Amino acid sequence: MFRIVVLLASLLFADAARAITADGRPHGNFFKPPGVPRIEADPNQGPVVSRNGTQLPPYNTTFFFDQLIDHNNPSLGTFKQRFWHTWEFYEPGGPIILMTPGEINANGYADGYLSNRTINGQIAQQQNGSAIVLEHRFYGLSNPIDNLKSESLKLHTLQQAIDDLEYFAKNVVLPQPNGDQVTPDKAPWVLVGGSYSGALTSWTMVNKPGLFAAGYASSGVVEAILDFWQYFEPEREHMPQNCSADVQAVIAHIDQVFSGKNTTAIQAIKENFGLGDMTHLDDVAGALRNNLWDWQSLQPTSGPKTTFYAFCDALEVKNGVSAPAKGWGLDHALQAWGNFWTQGGYLKRRKRYFILSTSPLINSSISKVCGDTSAEECLGSYDPTQAYYTDTSIDNNNRSWFWIVCNFVGYLQEGAPAGHPSLVTRLVQPAYDLRQCQFMFPDAFPEPPKVDIRGTNTKYKGWDVRIKNIFFANGMRDPWRDATISAEGLNVASTPEQPIHVGDGFHCSDLSTASSLVDPTILAVQKAALQSMATWLAAWKPTAAGNGGRQPAPGPAGSIPQGRPAAAPVKPLSAWNKGAGTA
Repeated sequence: MFRIVVLLASLLFADAARAITADGRPHGNFFKPPGVPRIEADPNQGPVVSRNGTQLPPYNTTFFFDQLIDHNNPSLGTFKQRFWHTWEFYEPGGPIILMTPGEINANGYADGYLSNRTINGQIAQQQNGSAIVLEHRFYGLSNPIDNLKSESLKLHTLQQAIDDLEYFAKNVVLPQPNGDQVTPDKAPWVLVGGSYSGALTSWTMVNKPGLFAAGYASSGVVEAILDFWQYFEPEREHMPQNCSADVQAVIAHIDQVFSGKNTTAIQAIKENFGLGDMTHLDDVAGALRNNLWDWQSLQPTSGPKTTFYAFCDALEVKNGVSAPAKGWGLDHALQAWGNFWTQGGYLKRRKRYFILSTSPLINSSISKVCGDTSAEECLGSYDPTQAYYTDTSIDNNNRSWFWIVCNFVGYLQEGAPAGHPSLVTRLVQPAYDLRQCQFMFPDAFPEPPKVDIRGTNTKYKGWDVRIKNIFFANGMRDPWRDATISAEGLNVASTPEQPIHVGDGFHCSDLSTASSLVDPTILAVQKAALQSMATWLAAWKPTAAGNGGRQPAPGPAGSIPQGRPAAAPVKPLSAWNKGAGTA
């Protein structure tokens, strides 16, 4: 018992030590991964019961699958890949709904994504299917190698992840009636994903035609983009106009001062945000992106008391009066933004008596960027000895994701080109983030990496995807919109074979049933998706063995990878300390 307690304590300590920011990032100048919002468990959830009255394991029951370490060299053997499963709505002949949350520890996602609190469960309920959440390789506890060193991460590629989905679908024995008879040649499989895993849905269906009967890609970032300055464009277009105007004015001023030689003015700006001791000006200016990154956490269900809107209120509400559309102007906005970081407690935890009693922020729920960590440690990016760069232990989703960023997709969130309105500094350009790739993976990148954007988009089609039976769902207010098939100016036609529907939501809002209850445009997207699924699955026919049948597994002759249950903690370990959006 003592050893178990010590193990849990050590895991929690490791998570807490790694997560510097309130949203779980290990560094305050590291952009947020795309991320699938986590849907919290229904507090009134009773036992899970099948349609024939059988009481099933709780949603958070963990199973293990013997996944190939390297699909290019099966002789290396297998590793344990975690998954969660329910056949709550299943009836013989029904589909299998498969989802990976992507770049996150998947523990804690089953409660939402196996139930009808999400589109996954809605599809399963309508089509009499079972549902699966599969942890992505090199995230959480599903690791082919027990560390995240550069040499190990050579097995962390887009293609290996795609091959994982194929091998799982063809070989898993699901813990349900006839669970060994539902491979993709015998039963229709539906691949669901959001954000990166939404892109993975598209890329998999391009790369493995015919494997999945249908796909649903929410906010799928299908196009790899190196300098993804457009990340901030939906936010600029949809945030309060006065707040946008003042943010742009402050950022333009900071860029001008920091590009000059007036050291007094430079220091005054640093001090204004509580960053007076920081060394590098691009780190200081880049840190202010945190307020704009908070937009990604918004959902239609968020309500008004969010960190992002507290930030805008701090800039735009003066003596109880809201600013006009043009804002209050530079002088007020600069001071108010600084106060939000210092007196308002956004930068660090502050004792109550340090906060001005007249502050409108005192009753707000404000995310603390740096907690109790110094600004230089939290926001400085020039020390290659920081644990942020050197920690190679598993269950570090930011490190695993950054490997994908540095090698395959980019998505670097920088200032807009000159002449275009910008919410964030232009002092941060791709070289800033690519230097961090070198610091984090020095063995792999002795020089700044050349991210293989062209290779990714060529192989997996990116914006040029034109396939059958995939439903693309996107949100007008999603910061990742311009990497999706609904990017501004792209104008890809929606067809019955490849429908494209856009609601008024944020990032992956259409995955959540709760979002559809408060936003009729999201409800319309979900209804259209369910209709497409019904049409496509009604037309599905079993195929000849070999197109979706079992593949020989490494090991003793005739062995088949099995799903093995193991009770998960009531509260997922990572959920206590790692950031995940809510819906």
